[in-house]
Amino acid sequence: MNEAFDSLTGWFFGLPQLVHTLGAAAVLVFAGMLLHLLAKRRMVGLLSRLAGRTSQQWDDMILEHGVLDRLVQGVPALVVYFGIAHVPGLGDSLSRIVANVAMAWLALAVTLAVGALLNAGSAIYETWPVARDRPIKGFVQVAHIAVYILGAVFVISALMARSPVVLLTGFGAMTAILLLVFRDTILSLVASIQLTTLDMVRVGDWIEMPQYDADGDVVDIALHTIRVQNWDKTITTIPTHKLISESFRNWRGMQDSGGRRIKRSIHIDASSVRFLTDDEVDRFTRFALLRDYIQRKRGELAAYNAALEEPETANVNLRRLTNLGTFRAYLWNYLQNHPQIHRGMTLLVRQLQPGEKGIPIEIYCFTSTTEWAVYEGIQADIFDHVLAQCGEFGLSVFQAPSGTDVTALRGSVGS
Repeated sequence: MNEAFDSLTGWFFGLPQLVHTLGAAAVLVFAGMLLHLLAKRRMVGLLSRLAGRTSQQWDDMILEHGVLDRLVQGVPALVVYFGIAHVPGLGDSLSRIVANVAMAWLALAVTLAVGALLNAGSAIYETWPVARDRPIKGFVQVAHIAVYILGAVFVISALMARSPVVLLTGFGAMTAILLLVFRDTILSLVASIQLTTLDMVRVGDWIEMPQYDADGDVVDIALHTIRVQNWDKTITTIPTHKLISESFRNWRGMQDSGGRRIKRSIHIDASSVRFLTDDEVDRFTRFALLRDYIQRKRGELAAYNAALEEPETANVNLRRLTNLGTFRAYLWNYLQNHPQIHRGMTLLVRQLQPGEKGIPIEIYCFTSTTEWAVYEGIQADIFDHVLAQCGEFGLSVFQAPSGTDVTALRGSVGS
C-alpha cells in the first residue's frame, strides 16, 4: 500500500509545473464553491427555519431582503484570498493580483450586505406606528449613498493594494467638485431633516401645491422627491427641497381637528329687503327656531321705542324687525340645531359688504366630519334648505339677468 502511494505521489510531482498549478487552482475554486454552497444551504437554511419559528418580524425582514445571501457571497473570496498563496507556480505578482481581486470581491459582498441590511431596517421601521409621523426613507437613501461610496473606496483600494486612507485623502481635495455633483442630494438631505424634525409633511397627508399642480395625498417621501397622488389619480413628483423653499398647504390640521369648514355665501336681492309687518311677526312666532328670538326682540324693541321722547313719532324713528335680520337669526338657530354641525367650533351667519351682486349672507361653520363626500353632502343639504327658505321671509336670491328675463322684458315693452 505504501509503495503504491509513493508511486502515485512520485508520478504526480513528476508532472509538469503547469499541471500542478492548474490542479491546485481548480481545487481552490472547487473548495470555495463548495463552502459557499454549504454556507448557503446549511447556515442560511438553518437561520431561515429558526426565524420562521419566532414571532418577531425583524429576523424575517433580514432574510427577505437577502442580507445573509449577500454575506455568503464573500465566502469564496475568503477561500481564494487565504488559499492563493498555497498554489504552486503562480509567482508573487500573480498571487498578489488574485488576492487583491478576492479582497475587492469580499468588500463588494460586504457593501451589498450592508445595503440590504439598511433596506431591512427601513422595512422593519415601516411596521411601527411612528413611521407614519416620522418617515426615514430619505435618511436611508443617504446612508445607502454613503455605504456605496465607502464600498467603492474599499474595492478600489483593494484592487490597487493601497490604503483606503490614501483614497479618502484624495476625496478631500475633491470636496468642491463633490458639492457640485451632489448639490441636489445635499439640498434634499437638509430638506428631509427639516421636514421630519418640524413634522411638516407625512405619508398620507393631503397637500396642495398649485405651482406644481399637486392636490392630493402624499404617497411617498424619498430623499430627492415627494410623490403626490392627485384626486384625479395622476401622480405629481415634487423635489423634496421645494417644500422648504416654497409654500404649500397641508390639510392635516383640518383632518386632525375633526371638523371641516363651510364658508359659502348666498346673495340676497337688495330690493327684497324690508321691514316686517305685525302679521308677519306673529306668523314667525310659530317657527320653533324663531320663537325665542321674536319674543326677545319684541321686548327689546318695545322698550327702546317706549323710551322715545315723542310717543306718536313716525315709523322712521322706530326700531323694527326686518325680514333679512330675521332670516339671519333663523339660519343661525338652524345651524346651531343641525346634528352634523360641530358644536365646539366657530359658527357665524354674517352679512358681508353689499355689492353689484346684492347682499352676501355668509354661512361660516364646521361640519362634525372631515370625510370629503359626507362633507359635500352636508353642505349641499344646508344650502338647499337655505335657498328654499328665502321665499318664506319675502327675500329674493340675486341672479344676473338670464335669457328668460330678457325675453320677459321685451314682452312687457312690446305690450
